[in-house]
Amino acid sequence: MKYRFPPSLAVLAAALVLFAGCSTAPTEYHEPPPLTVADRSAHNLRVFERTWELVNEKYFDARFRGVDWSAMRTKYRPEAVAATDDTALYLVLNRLCAELKESHLAAIAPRRVHEFRTEHRASVGFRMQWLEARRVVTGVVPGSPAAIAGVKTGWLVVARNGAALTDKDDYLPKLGQPVSYEFLDAENQLHLLTLEPQLINFAQLESRELPGGGRYLRFDEFNRHSLHWLSEQIKAKTAQPGVVIDLRNNPGGNLLVLDVALAEFFPRKIAAGRLIKRNGHGRENESFSWSSARYAGRVMILTDNSTGSAAEIFSHVLQQYRRATIVGRRTAGAVIVSRNYDLPGGGQLQVPVCDYIGLDGQRLEGRGVTPDMAVPAPTLADLRAHHDPDLETAQRVLQQAAARTAE
Repeated sequence: MKYRFPPSLAVLAAALVLFAGCSTAPTEYHEPPPLTVADRSAHNLRVFERTWELVNEKYFDARFRGVDWSAMRTKYRPEAVAATDDTALYLVLNRLCAELKESHLAAIAPRRVHEFRTEHRASVGFRMQWLEARRVVTGVVPGSPAAIAGVKTGWLVVARNGAALTDKDDYLPKLGQPVSYEFLDAENQLHLLTLEPQLINFAQLESRELPGGGRYLRFDEFNRHSLHWLSEQIKAKTAQPGVVIDLRNNPGGNLLVLDVALAEFFPRKIAAGRLIKRNGHGRENESFSWSSARYAGRVMILTDNSTGSAAEIFSHVLQQYRRATIVGRRTAGAVIVSRNYDLPGGGQLQVPVCDYIGLDGQRLEGRGVTPDMAVPAPTLADLRAHHDPDLETAQRVLQQAAARTAE
């Protein structure tokens, strides 16, 4: 299974995982009844001990990156036992995990586990991030409450429920609890909107023709649904001279899905790196053809620091075979194969169980994929003008290639 990491961890979002998870019907998460002080301490101890033991037994590096893992048990146990609720407990668990300085190692609180399983979370439907020292709307989910209310990319988020937003924002929307936002638009006009949270899937699929030829394809996760969609899109346009694949919001996903997706762009099976286990033994990872399109046209891939895990391997492999041109910015450098293990109380621990070695013989973890064509990150002015420098660069390359072919 996989998990989108909270920004407070030094990793970007989902995982490269061994097996696909099965989603269930979208439902709201309900907090369990509060525990007594004694029961809370006993529960915390069970969760902490299971977390430490799983890393001790399953983590792919038996030397723990030189960290004294036994000492970490002693260091963090008292604080974990004293935590007053799950929020405080999982903060301690993730500080414990952070000692190994590895992506794909995280304790996932019960609420987040539920949201992963249902592939939905309570939200009003917009993304925001710090940009030019301000909170900026960087994306709006079509059909969401925010979209219906008219929220636009590039708006500034001034306040929520009357309070200014901070850089450590831990607000969690809940169904049935409307939330009021204050926005400033591009003309500096104030918009006060009260929005009703809904269960929303932020993973998007988008396909459209590009001016001057070519097709734009965006998918935000390597799962079975997006794999089927990608294959159908490619097969429907096999004569298309080029495609632009946007992975800038794609944090990764399932390993088998990655292997099948790679096969869509090659005429035969290819090597796709090497997986190294805890005992030092490794196996070659390869593409896996499943009625693949074997698309032969030009491929452009858009990346940035939100491109993680399986999306990084996809980009790396196509780049190494000179099968794609990478445009944008360096990827996250969060590339390890992991598995999720249940914790007492409904949480999970994601543990790296295999390292990944790229086709160049080097780890991608901590390094990422360097684009062939580096493009500065979009500015606030770009967002407000609907100006996408990455996509425009990719389109220009496709158009130039088409012009040379026509000569």
